[in-house]
Amino acid sequence: MDVYVDKPKCTGCQHCKDVCPVAVFEMRSRKDLAASNADNAPPEMRWDGKPHEDIHAKWANVSDGHKHYADDNDGTSGGLSVGVQGSACILCQACLIECEGECIHIIDDSGNKFVSIYK
Repeated sequence: MDVYVDKPKCTGCQHCKDVCPVAVFEMRSRKDLAASNADNAPPEMRWDGKPHEDIHAKWANVSDGHKHYADDNDGTSGGLSVGVQGSACILCQACLIECEGECIHIIDDSGNKFVSIYK
């Protein structure tokens, strides 16, 4: 499996990391990821320092306990999600349902594509 996070759409909610039973996701600092671009996602999904306008407008001012768009992760939210263990993915699709930014893309071994749609 290949698991990618479309970074401009990622709110930093950390739901993907919290619900994944096989630890596919890690949260990374926005600043560090922009500087290093150490990411397995296709170039158009990498962090370029600018959030997706529509997703940002929807989540930037929501008060739900998450630190949306915070540069760094505090253990509960903030930063950006990176799919670091795509090969561990069991396609349970929990991350696809919970992703606020609708930014997760999974391509299974047969080439089937799955994209998150927030519940």
